[in-house]
Amino acid sequence: MALVNHPRVRGRPAHPAGPTFLAYTPNGKNLVTAGSNNVIRVYEHGSDGEPVNIDDCQENNMAVAVTNDFFITGAEDGTVCMYSLKTNEYEKLLTRSTLPIRDIALSPDGKWAAVASDELTVKVINTEDMMDVMYIRDCPKPPKHLTFDPSGSYLSISCTNGLVYVYSVSTKDPELVNTFDGLILALEADSEASSRAAWHPDGRAFAIPAATRDVQVVSREGDKQRAFTGGHGADITALSWSPNGALLATTGADKRLLLWDTKTQTALAKYEYSNIINFVWHPTANAASFATSDGEIFIYNDFVPTQHIPLLQASLTPSPFIHDPLSETTGNARKLTNGLKPTAPLRPRHGTPDSLDDILNSDVEADGPDNFVIDDDGAGYALNGNGKRPSNPSALLPYAKRPAFFQPHVHPVLQPGSTPWRGNRRYLTLNLVGFIWAVDQDTHHTVTVEFYDREFHRDFHFTDAFRYDKACLTTQGALFSCPPGPSGPAQIYYRPHESWTARADWRLELARDEEVMSLALSEGYIVATTSAGYERVWTLFGVPVRVAAVGLSPVVSCAAWRDYILTLGNGPVRADGACQLLCSIENVKRDSVCQAQFPVSVSPGAGVQSVLFSDKGDPCVYDDRGVLFVLQHWRHMAQARWVPLLDTRRLERLASGRKAETYWPVAVAEGRFHCIILKGGDRYPYFPRPLLSEFDFEVPVSAVPLMRDVDEMDEDDNEGARDREVRESARLDELYVRSSLLHSLFEDALGSTRATRTQEVELGRMEVEVDKSLLQLLNVECRDGDERGMKALEIAGLLRDRSGKMLEAAGKIAGRYGRNVLEGKITELADKKLAGEDDEDELE
Repeated sequence: MALVNHPRVRGRPAHPAGPTFLAYTPNGKNLVTAGSNNVIRVYEHGSDGEPVNIDDCQENNMAVAVTNDFFITGAEDGTVCMYSLKTNEYEKLLTRSTLPIRDIALSPDGKWAAVASDELTVKVINTEDMMDVMYIRDCPKPPKHLTFDPSGSYLSISCTNGLVYVYSVSTKDPELVNTFDGLILALEADSEASSRAAWHPDGRAFAIPAATRDVQVVSREGDKQRAFTGGHGADITALSWSPNGALLATTGADKRLLLWDTKTQTALAKYEYSNIINFVWHPTANAASFATSDGEIFIYNDFVPTQHIPLLQASLTPSPFIHDPLSETTGNARKLTNGLKPTAPLRPRHGTPDSLDDILNSDVEADGPDNFVIDDDGAGYALNGNGKRPSNPSALLPYAKRPAFFQPHVHPVLQPGSTPWRGNRRYLTLNLVGFIWAVDQDTHHTVTVEFYDREFHRDFHFTDAFRYDKACLTTQGALFSCPPGPSGPAQIYYRPHESWTARADWRLELARDEEVMSLALSEGYIVATTSAGYERVWTLFGVPVRVAAVGLSPVVSCAAWRDYILTLGNGPVRADGACQLLCSIENVKRDSVCQAQFPVSVSPGAGVQSVLFSDKGDPCVYDDRGVLFVLQHWRHMAQARWVPLLDTRRLERLASGRKAETYWPVAVAEGRFHCIILKGGDRYPYFPRPLLSEFDFEVPVSAVPLMRDVDEMDEDDNEGARDREVRESARLDELYVRSSLLHSLFEDALGSTRATRTQEVELGRMEVEVDKSLLQLLNVECRDGDERGMKALEIAGLLRDRSGKMLEAAGKIAGRYGRNVLEGKITELADKKLAGEDDEDELE
């Protein structure tokens, strides 16, 4: 990078040596500087004359913020003062802190001033009413920098602990939107190095000095985007976007001032100046100013080289995103027209033969001074191109209604286990076998496949020229698909982990106008639903099994387990305007249908976040409200029902209300829900790969918190003992419902397969567990007194054991507590069961 051969501008001594701060007014007329002395200087842009000095100010100023009418300074003594630019005099004291002020940020409209000090509280003060203050008290360490976004709705806080917080300040109670860890260095409050977040003028992202001495662009949602790399060899001290966002200026402790192109992230020019600690662009002109720790300021006219001035004069340049949502379209998003074809453009109506206009030889379509009536007020006097007055409903009605067409809410396409692009990385799939992730290298992707058990499979990665966007991973192989593009149609690629032939991977192409919407892989089949409304099925090595119309349009997702395929799609529109989700389950090997267009039940107003089979082969759905549902009796037509297996919002770890976290579904296996815990408002897992967590199933039977620890209550406290009993009873209720559900699922699975001896023993053990939970419930009821006898007898009647041993144990429990009447009725019930009198319902 060659040094730009520009004449070096002369510095102007403005303040004594020390931290020096400067800012332009939004109209660009004045430049205000503050430093370590008690004088504030106001320079007039374009003038070489002496600045206006405002004396008797606070010494050791640490920040300055400017509007067209006033400016605000913050000093080391903790005072924040407002000065008028019209009179150049002190106006009022905004606030006072017990510790030094570190930064001040003004909202774009100048109505709010955010103040940071060495205290742990950030104040957002109304500049017109100093008593109107919002407080942000969540910072664990003192803040160093503050910045408003261009809309004034978000405030970024860079703290000395190396964390960056983004708050929404559009309401009276600031709300934390995002937290960024590991993005910046942990700097001291008085360090010359910068960790300031500079918002791009379009407001969608900000640039910030990274710990690697590069400048990282981060979207407002928290995704890393492009980076400006390799420019500085020391800490970055200042950075600032040009007014249109096309250029970025950065300064560093390595005596470099760099000018970057936003679109290409390349350095356009380099200047050498020492000790720059603050830099600002002029709002309208090709000029910039910067200050040094020596107390000097530099006003640089014609700052941008001549060959790059078109960049500065261009319109607003978007933030440098890797995958810009404003410029990209996705095949998963479909425009709904409700069956209406695009309307053809209207043709001008031809004049009627021998009309009055033709006879009089008048031109009603002329538009000029010869017209008798000119529609200069839009009242509809003039005629349109068809010789008619234009329709103006507002002239007849108090308000005009535009024709509106009903647009149902269609559930978007879902690929289980995949995440969207975040920066240049994304996960293609995540499960208990491993995970597949891709990195966008601009010209191609690199795909990495990693396994949790590396003793059986080796990790591998490859260069992806097809840009795969969907993937599945099992113990047999990895499956990929790519969308159609200029280079060719959509493709499906399968790569087995092991093979006894020389080459076993295969690839096939779909039709030119057909795209893979969702992908699934089981132990024996590959399933793809496509944009053509087809469900395509192949064996693992590419033998086409069938092609069928899905019947659910548009398709949402699909899943596969052994010979079973589940297809999820949109169905008829419900009363609330959303499409009812329907699922179909079929056995490919037997060519039989288990469920046909069966409604999917999720939380009210929720959407599906993942659809998957458990390790036992039961269909599960996890919605975006955090509820896991399992489909019971799904192998029997007209018998299936969705049952909530776990509500993560009711987990004990969230009972205090102090934790705010969500859970990314990974698998349902080994009687547990496996997931990734997401914190800080994250919606998707990111890198480095987070650890997997698992939670036991907990059917939401009652609102009473379950008692996990039997010693957590004080037995000597009467209220505590009563609460203990209630929670213990709720735990046993949930245990009975959950064990009965799991027993039913396993019993259905064994009924449709050839069960082994081990599986039959396991089914018997699960039935014993159900009866044990009932005996525990019976024990609680007998302990509470004779008034619970009716419920206790109901519990005894639910026992499943046919040998009579469980009923005998129930009678002993009743006898131990002296419930002789209940014991006798349980004995009668046992005699009836042994005699087989309760096998069928009696008709009274």
